[in-house]
Amino acid sequence: MAACVVPVCVRAARWLLPFQGVRCRGLASHPSLPPEEKSATGLAQAVLQETLRRQQQDSDSQGEDRKESGSEEQKRQKENTAYAKKMVLRIASLMGVGGAVGVVYVFDPPVLQQLRRTYRYFKDYRQMIIEPTSPKLLPDPLKEPYYQPPYTLVIELTDVLLHPEWSLVTGWRFKKRPGIDNLFQQLAPMYEIVIFTSETGMTAFPLIDSVDSQGFVSYRLFRDATRYVDGHHVKDISCLNRDPSKVVIVDCKKEAFCLQPYNGLALKKWDGSSEDRTLFDLTAFLKTVSLSGVEDVRTVLENYSLEEDPLETFKRRQTQLEQEEQQRLADPSRNKNKQVFLGSLTNRFWPRSRQQ
Repeated sequence: MAACVVPVCVRAARWLLPFQGVRCRGLASHPSLPPEEKSATGLAQAVLQETLRRQQQDSDSQGEDRKESGSEEQKRQKENTAYAKKMVLRIASLMGVGGAVGVVYVFDPPVLQQLRRTYRYFKDYRQMIIEPTSPKLLPDPLKEPYYQPPYTLVIELTDVLLHPEWSLVTGWRFKKRPGIDNLFQQLAPMYEIVIFTSETGMTAFPLIDSVDSQGFVSYRLFRDATRYVDGHHVKDISCLNRDPSKVVIVDCKKEAFCLQPYNGLALKKWDGSSEDRTLFDLTAFLKTVSLSGVEDVRTVLENYSLEEDPLETFKRRQTQLEQEEQQRLADPSRNKNKQVFLGSLTNRFWPRSRQQ
């Protein structure tokens, strides 16, 4: 009879789990059942409890999986929604810009023309600042029967010929350097004098008129004729339409002739002193170069390019030469050929190898 009770309880557990548990517990506790039936009933109860536990675990794990999959799916949906919104905004902005450009191009061509004119204006303005106004800043040299000086002197106005001063009472005033008139008068037959300044024409033009009252200055060049390089207004000799071997630049800044360093003579900046004699020394130096008939002035100026004060060096060499001349005249045995000394005058100021 025990063998028949166990199968019945097991089959019943498949569809009446809660009720079967109650029934089996009742049978197990019934005092009138024999021991064999009680053991079979306990076994069935254990099987049912294990089955219920496993089903509960399976249901719990399935619930957790559903929660995790649901959270991941929600996150994925949010990401897809954000990406879709971003793409829609990008497409809409591109379409808006394209539509605006199309409307301007089709219905309002004067706007485009104005933009082109503005672009060309700024481009030309930038080019005007950086590049000289013309590849030939000076006209062609004069031909016979007109007289063309053999050399060209390019000289700065500010701090070389004039010194700017400012006060509350008078504002800006320019002081004339001692020796300007002497320089123009002495060098005009030998040099084509060109005042090339980094000042604007509006500022410098009346100043040149006050300095050159007798008209010794042949040409005037201003800031728009310079080449703007590394923050400096550079005077490019290649644009002067003159032979570079005959051009001398006088300035107080070496950056002004950095493109042709051996064509320049850098003077000390004038501080406005009335006792200054620099222009007189400069006149003597340039007259010596012209009277010596130097073929290439760069070979002469190269010897003074590293000097802190080139005119002071020239005066010192000139003094030494005069002392040697006095000693030679005092010794009759050395006074044989005066022309030999005069022919070597140039070599005393600069080596012959530099001239070749």
